[in-house]
Amino acid sequence: MINNRINTLISKFKKYNIDGYVIPKNDEFFSEYSANDRLKTISNFSGSAGYSIILKKKNYLFVDGRYTIQAKKEAGKNFQIIDSHKIINCNLFKNLSIGFDPKFFTSIQIKKFFDKNNKVKSIEKNLIDQINLRQVKPNKPFFSLNNKVVGENYKTKIKKIRNYLNKNRSDYLFITAPENVAWLLNIRGHDNPNSPIPNCHLIIDNKNSFYLITYKNKVSRLITEKKLKSNQIIEPKNFNKFILNLKGKKIIIDRNTCSIFFENLIKKKFKILKKEDPIYLLKSLKNKIEIKNMLKSHIFDGVALTKFIHWIKNINKKKITEFEAQNKLENFRKKNKEYLYPSFNTIAGTGGNGAIVHYRATKKNTKKIDKKDIFLCDSGGQYKYGTTDVTRTICFSKPKKNIKNIFTRVLKGHIAVVKSDLDKYSSGNLIDIRARKFLKEINLDYQHGTGHGVGFFLNVHEGPQGISKLNKIKLLEGMILSNEPGYYRKDKFGIRIENLIYVKRNKNKLYFDNLTLAPIDKDLINFDLLSDDEKSYLWKYNLDIYTKLHKYLNSSEKRWLATFIQ
Repeated sequence: MINNRINTLISKFKKYNIDGYVIPKNDEFFSEYSANDRLKTISNFSGSAGYSIILKKKNYLFVDGRYTIQAKKEAGKNFQIIDSHKIINCNLFKNLSIGFDPKFFTSIQIKKFFDKNNKVKSIEKNLIDQINLRQVKPNKPFFSLNNKVVGENYKTKIKKIRNYLNKNRSDYLFITAPENVAWLLNIRGHDNPNSPIPNCHLIIDNKNSFYLITYKNKVSRLITEKKLKSNQIIEPKNFNKFILNLKGKKIIIDRNTCSIFFENLIKKKFKILKKEDPIYLLKSLKNKIEIKNMLKSHIFDGVALTKFIHWIKNINKKKITEFEAQNKLENFRKKNKEYLYPSFNTIAGTGGNGAIVHYRATKKNTKKIDKKDIFLCDSGGQYKYGTTDVTRTICFSKPKKNIKNIFTRVLKGHIAVVKSDLDKYSSGNLIDIRARKFLKEINLDYQHGTGHGVGFFLNVHEGPQGISKLNKIKLLEGMILSNEPGYYRKDKFGIRIENLIYVKRNKNKLYFDNLTLAPIDKDLINFDLLSDDEKSYLWKYNLDIYTKLHKYLNSSEKRWLATFIQ
């Protein structure tokens, strides 16, 4: 099937006078999760980041260190896999004409992928869509969130943006990231899997108007609720005409999500200022109501996770597969009426599959869980109203000494993160060092960041905050991040411990506090490697779990959970 699609794509090169074609993971909204995964269509690669370049005689798939193993398994027969972090100039394509869809790329991306030795050609009719005609077109309407849920009226948020525009002496802000539009207007949608994102764009001026670029059938509820007027809705086909009729001189676009297609239309009329959309930072600072709802959602999620861990550790008779295990966890979550759907595809890997950072078991591609192996499960949920993300590594028999020691060092890094002095370690790059310290003492490390930002009933991954080697964004009150150090040994095992944490203030002091409530497998811990302070932290964390969750558990689950504080 994949070979046929590649050959069909290549057959179109002559018509457009190109030597190759580049396909990104993102869609025209630059969403992490899209209803139409064009990269998977052409390569079979299902990871969340990457891009492919198809040439007449060779195919390349570029992924980062998280996905190299997965990419080789899923696409390796048809593609040469290249670590994107190791490529600066793509000399592989020197003097070749490479086609691309301008709706799917920013000018920054094109400059990053290709240099002056490359010829790139804009082709507005997407070539993947021409060979895969069954594109999903979500048509469910957008919906509003109550002020009591989000904690801030959308009019107050809009005022902040207008202040920003006036400060930057600009007439308009073009908001191209749908999640930022969702935050600003307090709306959500059904356009993407795993996330309540409403696919749309928005233009806001510095005085009293804003315009939503979407299809009118998607906003019927918002018009009925009088949040929008029909003349504020701009159909995508009318965007060019709309822009040309706008008055003003300067417009701010986001350099990372405004496509070349939109940029070319806008620059016909306006002077463009390329900046980072200010909403990214505003959105990262969760207010007290949002934090309250997130805490509530994590109690719901903690119950499901605790029940799942107890269940899987106490199965004696029948062997289960990875796929069956992840479905069981999903069923535990579904018992809560506030639960909607997963916040990403569950990663449930036994043994060597746990070393594939973004592994996904399917009904056809799954493995029986071997009680001698350790099992890694990374999952999350979208609740009304909150987003969760948690990883636990579980054993079913006495683990090998080296595995216990490595797991304990990962745990020490995990504890070091949450106990960071945020006055001293004020940004993610400084905290990342603390997370890796104990692994590096024995010359071990992991290839992914230690933590990412998390949205409020939005994307499970959001910026600008993060815990990684390069992230220097200052951590501020209300920011939510993941805390997920790990270690992976190819074809052998994977270890990761992940909680969501948030920045909390007590008087003038900032510190992390946990959102996630789920026990960490004590059978994998070498307590001799833990300091008294680390042991104390673990006991207090387990006590907090028991205190908040025990009333939702049956007697067997309750007795088992109580052993963590004895």
